[in-house]
Amino acid sequence: HVRDAYGEAMEILRRERADECGGVIHCFSGGLEDAMAAIDMGFFISFAGPLTYPRNGPLRETAAALPLERLLCETDAPYLSPQPKRGRRNEPANVAYVYQKLAEIRGLTLEVCAEKISLNASRLFRWGAE
Repeated sequence: HVRDAYGEAMEILRRERADECGGVIHCFSGGLEDAMAAIDMGFFISFAGPLTYPRNGPLRETAAALPLERLLCETDAPYLSPQPKRGRRNEPANVAYVYQKLAEIRGLTLEVCAEKISLNASRLFRWGAE
């Protein structure tokens, strides 16, 4: 997690040459500039339950503006349950709420969104690579 320190985190990643390996910015909570800095270094941006929170419009605006091929969804279980389950222990099955919100934000069907995010995860983790 990065909390209110994306500038510092990006500087550390640059200094450590993280662009040589890329990775995931887990449970992203920053702004568009922060996300694009990470994407420019080869990172994927992963959204969790906070994407579904009604007062998190700026995060949804960021999710709408980013290249779909660099996005992932997650739960961050057992924490940060999505809105319909907020206040309860989070679990992996709740990732469906994050997918649904991302699909809504992007104007996609849930099926298309899930397919795109699955392809992104396959690229990141090199599933199927020899």
